[in-house]
Amino acid sequence: MKPSLQLRIGHQLTMTPQLQQAIRLLQLSSVDLQTEIQEALETNAMLELQENPHAESAAEDEYDNSLEEAITYSPAHEDEAQERSWDNQMSGTSRSHHFQAPHGNEIETLNGTQITLQDHLLWQMQLTPFSDTDKLIAIAIIDAINEDGFLICTLEDIIATIKQVCDIDESEVEAVLHRIQHFDPIGVASRNLSECLKVQLEHLPSQFPWRNKAKELVTHHLELLGKRDYPALKRRLGLSLEDLKEVILCIQSLNPRPGTKIGSKTPEYIVPDVYTFKKEGIWQIELNPECTPQLRINDHYAALIRRSDSSADNQFLRNQLQEARWFLKSIENRNETLLKVARAIIEQQQAFLEYGEEAMKPLVLHDIATSLEMHESTISRVTTQKYLHTPRGTFELKYFFSSHVGTDEGGECSATAIRALIKKLIASENRKKPLSDCKLAQILAEQGIQVARRTIAKYREGMTIPPSNERKQLI
Repeated sequence: MKPSLQLRIGHQLTMTPQLQQAIRLLQLSSVDLQTEIQEALETNAMLELQENPHAESAAEDEYDNSLEEAITYSPAHEDEAQERSWDNQMSGTSRSHHFQAPHGNEIETLNGTQITLQDHLLWQMQLTPFSDTDKLIAIAIIDAINEDGFLICTLEDIIATIKQVCDIDESEVEAVLHRIQHFDPIGVASRNLSECLKVQLEHLPSQFPWRNKAKELVTHHLELLGKRDYPALKRRLGLSLEDLKEVILCIQSLNPRPGTKIGSKTPEYIVPDVYTFKKEGIWQIELNPECTPQLRINDHYAALIRRSDSSADNQFLRNQLQEARWFLKSIENRNETLLKVARAIIEQQQAFLEYGEEAMKPLVLHDIATSLEMHESTISRVTTQKYLHTPRGTFELKYFFSSHVGTDEGGECSATAIRALIKKLIASENRKKPLSDCKLAQILAEQGIQVARRTIAKYREGMTIPPSNERKQLI
C-alpha cells in the first residue's frame, strides 16, 4: 500500500488562549477575580477603570467655562479630585457609592494586629523573676505550645533542645513548666486535658464547693465522664446523683482550650457575588457591583495605534489592545453565566427562600445544566466559591444542590431538608433521653420519609452532632 496525501474536511474543538482565560476567570472567587483584575490593570496599559461619566462631563464644563480657574488650580486639589474619581470607579457602578470607614473596634477587627498566645506568654515571662537558664527553658516551652494552649512536645525534646546550650535535668523543666501553667490563661502549657483542668481547679480557692471532688474526677475518672457513664462515676466518687451534678457543673465552668482566649484568628469575611431579594412578589437577582469594577479600553492609548505602522512598538500596542478586549469579553461572559446560573437556582429553590431549609428541593448539577443548555462542568465552576446573599443568610451556590430521598407518596425530599429535620428533632429532644438514630428514622417514617438508620447516622455525623449516648445529659 503506497503512502498518499488526502484532504479531509472536519470540525475540531481547539482550546484557544481566549477560551482558557474565560474558563479560568469563570472558576475564580470574587477575591481572586479582584486580584486578577488588578494584575491586568498593572500589566496592560489598554485597560482602565470606567470613569464616572457625570463627573467627567462636569469637569470638562468647568475647564471650558473658566480657563483662569484651571490655570490657578491647586495640584493638591487635583490629586484630591483624582482620588475621589478613583474611589468612585472602585465601586464598579456609575452611581455614586462612598466607602464608609468602620468606627471604633471595627477597624481593629479588620486591620488590627492581634497579639499571639506566644507573645502574651513571653511578655509575662519577662515580668517573672527567672534565672537565665530558666528563661531558656521557658522560651522553649512557650515555643512548643499550640493554638489551643497545649504543649505539643515531650519534656525530653525540650531538654534535648536546651542541652545544646547548657546542661539541665527534667526536674528543672518540670518546675518552669509548672510556673508557666499558672500564667494567664490558667492551664496553658498542659500536656493533656486532665492536667489542664486540674491546674485550673488548683487555682480556685480551697473553699470552692466541690473543688476536691472535681480534681479527683479529672485526675482519675475523666474517661468515664467522656463516656457519660454516670452510674460508674457515682460509685467511684461515692456521690449521690445530685452531688455528681454539682461536681460536673464545677468542671463545666473550666476552659478545656485555654489558648483560645488569646490571639484568636481574625474572622474571614465572605463577599457575596450575587444578591437575591423580593420585589413586588417576585424574587430578583443582581450581581454585586463591588465584586467586578467596571473596566474599559483606554481611548488615549488605543488612538496611538496606526494601521499601516508595522513597527515593534505599534505591534505591541495592537497585542495589548487585543488582550484587553479578550479580557473584557471574558469578564462579561463570567458575569452573564453567573447571573444565569444563580437565577436558575433561585427559580428551583424559591420554597427555601420562603420557608427555610426544610422546604429545600432536590437539585443536582444536571438539572441546571439541562435547563440552561450548559455542560455540568461549567455549572460546577460557576457554583464553586461563589456566594449568594439571601434574606436567610449568605450561602455558597453549591449549598443549593443536594441528592433526593423518596417519600411514601411517591415524591422526593432533598437531603438538605432531611438534615434540617434531623437537626430540629435533636434540638427539641429530651436531653436526659436523647433520640437514637433508629428513633429518628422512625419519626421521619411517620412523616412519610423513608430513611435508613445508617443514612441518619451519616447526616448526623456530617453536622458534627454526637450520637445519642454522648448527647445524654445528667443536668
